Amino acid sequence: MKILSGTTQIDFMGKRKLALVFSLLLILISLGSLFTRGLAFGIDFTGGTLIEVAYPDSVDLGGIRDLLEEAGYGDAQAQHFGTSRDILIRVAPRADRASAEISEDILAALVSADAAAEMRRVEFVGPQVGKELTEQGGLAMLYALIGILIYVALRFEYRFSFGAVAALVHDVIITLGVFSVLQIEFNLTVLAALLAVIGYSLNDTIVVFDRIRENFRKMRKGTPEMVMNNSINQTLSRTLMTSLTTLLVLLSLFFMGGEIIHSFALALIVGVFVGTYSSIFIACSSTLALGVSKADLMPVEKEGEGKEVDDQP
Repeated sequence: MKILSGTTQIDFMGKRKLALVFSLLLILISLGSLFTRGLAFGIDFTGGTLIEVAYPDSVDLGGIRDLLEEAGYGDAQAQHFGTSRDILIRVAPRADRASAEISEDILAALVSADAAAEMRRVEFVGPQVGKELTEQGGLAMLYALIGILIYVALRFEYRFSFGAVAALVHDVIITLGVFSVLQIEFNLTVLAALLAVIGYSLNDTIVVFDRIRENFRKMRKGTPEMVMNNSINQTLSRTLMTSLTTLLVLLSLFFMGGEIIHSFALALIVGVFVGTYSSIFIACSSTLALGVSKADLMPVEKEGEGKEVDDQP
């Protein structure tokens, strides 16, 4: 296979079957975990009580969790919020107690250990609101995928649209699978990260598709597999640089952004990895499997174009 000079010479499409097996394995693990274990939904979706408490000095989360367990709220989640002096506590709804009683009990337990503890705010999320958020979040992702299917079909060709959507579904399922396997809390910030992953992965895929379309029109010889390999190799440096610079920011957020942003950063980190992988192996391989050819991407020749014009009467 001849590769254009100045680019890498990796036979990506020659490894597409191996990549397909790897992706199917990840998807099966993800779906198996989602069906058996499900997602660890936060109170944004399940409903519950959110309490923000401020201290004059830094406070240890281990001590806070011990106090909550002694008060009968061992299932409550405590984490730093903004600074090490601010604590955010999430409590799942309870049938035997009202939300107001829960917040009063927790504040009393904290004040008994440190009189300087001050409640900043209390929020109550009802189960009905959580159910609506779950439905709206699922619809948001569905509408995004439908819109992308239509956009790519109009801009490129319908085979490309199916390849792009296959890559996005692949990314979403695997990202959800990571959260299911690790049982990390799934809240609204993670849902926002998932939508961002869709946008990031699509951007990567569109860049590769643009080069494929361009090369299909320029390269007179060569199979579709060769054209795709050339196109992926030509855009590989751009893809890797974009992914690496994005990962630097996300890793900084994950390690230094505080516990409250861990889930958001983790979802994007996983999304960048699988999005970069899928734009090469899933989107292109799916389009190739659907039988895309040079003729599908050639501009339509207008009637009379290319014919000699007779100037004589």
